[in-house]
Amino acid sequence: MKSDIKASSIFRDPYLFCAFGFGSGLSPKAPGTAGTLMAIPLYLLLIQANTVVYALLVVFATCLGVWICQKASDRLGVHDHGGIVWDEMAGFWITMFAVPPGLLTISLGFVLFRVFDIAKPWPIGLVDRKVGGGIGIMLDDVLAAVYANLCLQGLLLITLD
Repeated sequence: MKSDIKASSIFRDPYLFCAFGFGSGLSPKAPGTAGTLMAIPLYLLLIQANTVVYALLVVFATCLGVWICQKASDRLGVHDHGGIVWDEMAGFWITMFAVPPGLLTISLGFVLFRVFDIAKPWPIGLVDRKVGGGIGIMLDDVLAAVYANLCLQGLLLITLD
């Protein structure tokens, strides 16, 4: 399959369907942002669980993402095709780990994650350039999410004082 994938192919292939964020990665503009937006309603489901279950589910989704993204990349013949957004979804869920849910925190988490994912400060950019395969697709977003979560936690601590 080529990188100029048709939407019908995405919806017929379970690996591509998941990797493309259930279709959100088909967005013609800013597919990563669309994938992150797709993560929000799923996050609202995830937060119904306690923190331990949430963490286990996010770790599972992240590990599964390595496999899904690798399969999608192989099928497309392109490393980290722009439409692959499972990494953005998992990244948002990591960003929101142990953060009290609310419109403000979700909005801040969204913005912080997108800023770190796009700007790719060290070592995110290095990982993005040097690590291949499904792990490379996922790892830069995991690191961006950790940065975003730390910033969000810091903002919460400052505002609680």
